[in-house]
Amino acid sequence: MEYTELLEKQIIGRLKIDNPWWKDGQCPTFYQEMNPRLYLDIFYPLVTDLSIHRAIILMGPRRVGKTVMLYHTIQKLIKDGVSPENIIYISVETPIYNGIYLEQLFNLSKYILGKEENDSEQYYVFFDEIQYLKDWEVNLKSMVDTYKNVRFVASGSAAAELKKRSDESGAGRFTDFHLPPLTFYEYIHLKNYDTLLTEENVSWFGGSVINTTDDIAALNQLFINYINYGGYPEVVFSEKIQENPGQFIRHDIIDKVLLRDLPSLYGIQDVQELNSLFTMIAYHSGSEFSFESMSKESGVKKDTLRKYIEYLEAAFLIRVVHRTTDTAKRYQRETSFKIYLTNPSLRCALFQPIADGDEEMGDMVETAVFAQWIPRQSANISYANWKVGKKAGEVDIVGIDSGQQKPIWAVEIKWSDLYAERPSELDSLLYYLPLNKLSEAIVTTKTILKDQQMQCGILRFMPVACYAYLVGKNTLRRTRNLYGL
Repeated sequence: MEYTELLEKQIIGRLKIDNPWWKDGQCPTFYQEMNPRLYLDIFYPLVTDLSIHRAIILMGPRRVGKTVMLYHTIQKLIKDGVSPENIIYISVETPIYNGIYLEQLFNLSKYILGKEENDSEQYYVFFDEIQYLKDWEVNLKSMVDTYKNVRFVASGSAAAELKKRSDESGAGRFTDFHLPPLTFYEYIHLKNYDTLLTEENVSWFGGSVINTTDDIAALNQLFINYINYGGYPEVVFSEKIQENPGQFIRHDIIDKVLLRDLPSLYGIQDVQELNSLFTMIAYHSGSEFSFESMSKESGVKKDTLRKYIEYLEAAFLIRVVHRTTDTAKRYQRETSFKIYLTNPSLRCALFQPIADGDEEMGDMVETAVFAQWIPRQSANISYANWKVGKKAGEVDIVGIDSGQQKPIWAVEIKWSDLYAERPSELDSLLYYLPLNKLSEAIVTTKTILKDQQMQCGILRFMPVACYAYLVGKNTLRRTRNLYGL
């Protein structure tokens, strides 16, 4: 048997293994037993809306459940009446597929199914981890143009690079969909603790619909668990992984991104330098950085640092948040900025889980809150930091009206009830509100929910776990609206 014939036989065998529904009519039981992420309710309609002839690109960091979402989509297609033989799944990172074009794999699948001559049926084709194929975007664009009766869906981990390439080569052919790490709202849902929170229209809280709880101690413990283990579905459901989250997250997520994905995409030579930089950032997540201080501390040149930070953002490991003045203006010369991990459990895996009362708790709570905002693509958020004469101040999160470049809301993140009892000590916030004609602001607490009328406006105190839950819920709702659902 010739080599090419043997290779083709092996590829056919692999395709049959990866598509068990061709034989059994359903996805493996393992995936059926897993609770789907709430983002499936947004993703699935995009896949099934055949009125728009585009490929769907599912992007996100490693281990957030992209492959599982593809399997849940496949199972739902079968349940909704799509023939299992019209659904094809191909994991592009499978070594045996190396050097094989997407179209060849698609045609081999149809050959296995005895449909190689049939181009009239509607197919759903899923390419998982597509970033491992060189020039994937050119291949996929060509297939979208050629096969009018096929819905192509692709997933990939190096999200920003995927988006960049899809923007450049797939204009009008690709629809991007971002799957973030678990929000606290999703975490509560997956753990089946929804009944712990109730939706309440609180008249004295500005008439807003917010989420409250009768057991704040239990909710706070879940919030701490989320900070330690909550960003990745596999960690949430596995007590064994939680015993040593560092091994799972460090080896399966951080190392593969830092040692394999980023070097291969960007040609990074000194991976140890990049790894050291990320470790430093992770330890100080939520702190203010400058290229000057980072360069001195790490010994890495400033231009190289800029590139590394860009790459780490591209991999969805960090998010840079920019500084504004006390009147929401961007600094002409940006010397300082904050960096947050996109998921607080990254830090806990690198070092150790944290407990209530630990010194790092404040920064990790702030990181967790920012993690709820990060998936909201339309949000223009920053932090305010200023020095006017001898007076300096800071407000943790500020929402900016992009058109008018002025603040429209402000939030102070605290893991303490101190300021609910002594609100006059919130000097920076009390200065910021009247200066920017804001009539209210949210201040998070550990356990207290109340309004406090101040001379400059209303301070709305709210437990930070409730606030994180609410932001995560609204982020999901706004993502739904973004896609017209």
